[in-house]
Amino acid sequence: MCGRYILIQKAEVIEKRFGVKVPDTVHLVPSYNIAPGKLAPVITNDRPYEIQLFRFGLTPSWMTKPGLFVNARAEGDHNSDNNPNYTGAKGIITKPAFRKPIRSQRCLIPADAFIEGPEKEKLSKPFLVYLRDKVRPFAFAGIWDSWKNPETEELIHSFAIITTVANEVMQKIQHHRSPVILHESDERKWLSNSIPLADLTRLLHPYPGDLMNAYPIAPTIKNPLADDPGLIHPVGERLMSETIIRNSHEARITGMGSNKHFGFDDSNPLGK
Repeated sequence: MCGRYILIQKAEVIEKRFGVKVPDTVHLVPSYNIAPGKLAPVITNDRPYEIQLFRFGLTPSWMTKPGLFVNARAEGDHNSDNNPNYTGAKGIITKPAFRKPIRSQRCLIPADAFIEGPEKEKLSKPFLVYLRDKVRPFAFAGIWDSWKNPETEELIHSFAIITTVANEVMQKIQHHRSPVILHESDERKWLSNSIPLADLTRLLHPYPGDLMNAYPIAPTIKNPLADDPGLIHPVGERLMSETIIRNSHEARITGMGSNKHFGFDDSNPLGK
């Protein structure tokens, strides 16, 4: 699953990257620990040029009590053993909680990175996972829905991140799933109301592992109330070495170094 992620970009960066506007009524707060139940920015298919704040954790409209579907499996009930080579049916189109949203209520979920741990240890052994070459923010493929609290009649808009089979990076972390990260060229397709369902489900595949990397962080991230730059400081080496070109000089990164993380100085986390 993907139950924690990061978004610390300024509003103008998000606006430029996704071709949207942040309304004056929407106050974006940078977060190093977006956890289920928190409000987070989304771009929906019914308002594709505007940022909205929805709750992380989808409650289908037909439920009588609030629920939190943090993730939606692309395979639905298929691929029960989470075979990373699975290429079969996308059962998400038939799951009761997701079959309507996947057809008519899709969204982009902007992020800078996400947090994942091994299947057994989970966030007791967390890794920060990011896209190489400073590709951020990026967008998860998501679905959304609106639920009215029968007691208070409050209307709650919520979303879930779609997951798929594990790519090479997630397998190295020993986690069985990957969040679906869309290529920038596919983002508007995902929001389109005229693309056939079969074409949409073809986008639900893992992001190339060779374009990603990860490093371990402290389990403090488990606390959903924790939210500060220290959460993403490395406590070990990157999973894979990287070559970064700076000022025409090539520097080989084989570990984290004494004062570097995520390819930036500690004084400038995530390139903010």
